[in-house]
Amino acid sequence: MGHLVAAPRACAVVDLDAVRESTATLVARAGSAATMAVVKADGYGHGMVPCARAALEAGASWLGVAVLEEALALRAAGITAPVLAWLTAPGEPLPDAVAADVDLSASAEWALDEIAAAARAAGRPARVHLKADTGLGRAGAAAGDWPALCDAAAAHQAEGLLDVVGVWSHFAFADAPGHPTVQGQIGRFREAVDIAEKAGLRPQVRHLANSAATLVSPEAHFDLVRPGISVYGLSPGPDVGRSAELGLRPAMRLSARVALAKRVPPGQGVSYAHRHVTAAETTLALVPLGYADGVPRSATNLGEVLLAGRRRRIAGTVCMDQFVVDVGDDPVSAGDEVVLFGPGDDGEPTADDWAAALGTINYEIVTRIGSRVPRVHLNG
Repeated sequence: MGHLVAAPRACAVVDLDAVRESTATLVARAGSAATMAVVKADGYGHGMVPCARAALEAGASWLGVAVLEEALALRAAGITAPVLAWLTAPGEPLPDAVAADVDLSASAEWALDEIAAAARAAGRPARVHLKADTGLGRAGAAAGDWPALCDAAAAHQAEGLLDVVGVWSHFAFADAPGHPTVQGQIGRFREAVDIAEKAGLRPQVRHLANSAATLVSPEAHFDLVRPGISVYGLSPGPDVGRSAELGLRPAMRLSARVALAKRVPPGQGVSYAHRHVTAAETTLALVPLGYADGVPRSATNLGEVLLAGRRRRIAGTVCMDQFVVDVGDDPVSAGDEVVLFGPGDDGEPTADDWAAALGTINYEIVTRIGSRVPRVHLNG
């Protein structure tokens, strides 16, 4: 009888030293501006709380999340650094956020009214960042609505219900720092800050810069920068540069163990709809990860993995829980490691390679890795 060794079916190993190194690079690039590490979406798939701690250890002094539950989870984990949550819909439990000292964003007067009511309920002023739409056309007050939003915030502040801590906005061409819209948005942001100050507000932090602007657009740094993807060692886009050139080290390595290897004859259809058919007698290796785990179904016949020393393409349809690799006559057996992506140090594909093959961005590749894949944190 063989010995039973506990080995994971699949896992995403996250090197927290890589998060620290990349954060330190971003903090250095930020110069005199403070750094907010964005840890929304479970730290872009890397594990929110361990990555938040690592980023704070490396010099970030703020944390950013999208939704309230994320901010409250950071507080529940004992993290006391300033946290901004910027995406709320009407009727959310804002008193919980105010009581937990979570900063909230407001793009409209109804949001200010809800935050002010939450402050009354919590018995303390709420910390608010007013968001201006400087050209993204997403969240933020439109230019025509901005003066009234600032006036309403000033009125609530005079009542002692709000403390307007910040004024902020977001770039439209996030991954293209040379794009002509960037300078236009910086100008509109300065105008928005002027209007806020004319309304009597004195924001401590003005913030606009994402990962790309943190790395290459110092004129956009203001008081605080908000890097997200680059905290995890990934470049915000090819126009900005490759990770290594930017001083970033990818933190995640996604791997699985071969669940079955078998010989099949020529002409064997493989996986749903037989989108791959074997050309000769060959070995098929079954990999126990699928679209439920975040491997895009669009990786069918496109995505590459490292198996038995070589990069190999997925053969046939990616299924919910598994996919197949045709390895020819190479010796592969159950239990062998398959690396989907990693830093690239050992010849494995990177998240950038997957993104390029599938016509998407590295953000989506890492963020969609599902909860069924355990995260293993190194150097915690």
